[in-house]
Amino acid sequence: MDAVKTTFDMGGFQVDRVGFGAMQFPGPGVMGPPQDKDAALALLRRVLELGINHIDTAQFYGPKVSNELIREALAPYPSDLVIVSKTGATRSADGAWVPQQRPEELIADTKANVETLGLDRLPVMNLRYMPPEETGAADVVPFDEQLDAMRRLVDDGVITRFGVSTVDAARAAQAIDAGAVCVQNAYNLLARHDEPVLELCRERGVAYVPYFPLGSAFGATPRVDADPRVIAVAERNGITPAQVGLAWLLQHSENILLIPGTSSVQHLEENTAVRDITLSQDDVDELESPAR
Repeated sequence: MDAVKTTFDMGGFQVDRVGFGAMQFPGPGVMGPPQDKDAALALLRRVLELGINHIDTAQFYGPKVSNELIREALAPYPSDLVIVSKTGATRSADGAWVPQQRPEELIADTKANVETLGLDRLPVMNLRYMPPEETGAADVVPFDEQLDAMRRLVDDGVITRFGVSTVDAARAAQAIDAGAVCVQNAYNLLARHDEPVLELCRERGVAYVPYFPLGSAFGATPRVDADPRVIAVAERNGITPAQVGLAWLLQHSENILLIPGTSSVQHLEENTAVRDITLSQDDVDELESPAR
């Protein structure tokens, strides 16, 4: 098979296709400080040592915990480091995810991310869209008003680019037309319902960033590394099932960017090593075959 591309142009930022997600730094329920702060700081420094230049975070991780750790560990930041954050939600005192979808809220939260991270300008901010069926909110904020807020943040120099997260194909197309440079949706080998959005992004030259790339610990999608086909391919190639799932994503489409999260240096290094793994066509055919 052809060699897998290792970088992708995300709105003018040349990023390594294997990035890092910071969601696992806070405590249980993505709330509170990490169990071992020194280990978290060391892991972040290892991220840069491994050549990763794409870190995904959010002010509502902790809240503020992930952003504060990133700043403490990595600032002053390397010139090629692309930090991507998310806006559109906040956290209640009991850890509930609370919608924060109004334009003025998106703008205020984006500025808070920039301040906490210690940046002059955030490279990319994703609008985490929360539809009424998810939030139960009676007053729906029109999506075009939210996109206008994101464009305003670009025009005002608060962010360089913006993306969107958790959107269907129609909203993804609307966002790309408005200038979005990435789409972040749930997707993996065993949960490919979002293929139309991935294809749209591929056609438009937009980065597609799958969350839950190995399945969800919350039960939203099945665990990729527990699938018998994945395990068989891993054993045949002498790699881990997680590496198989990530390598399949990299080979499936060259606009896919990975942001697997972990609190383990060993897992970080294993995840990063998928840059050098190429699955054979027989491997891919087996992985994509119907489950027995």
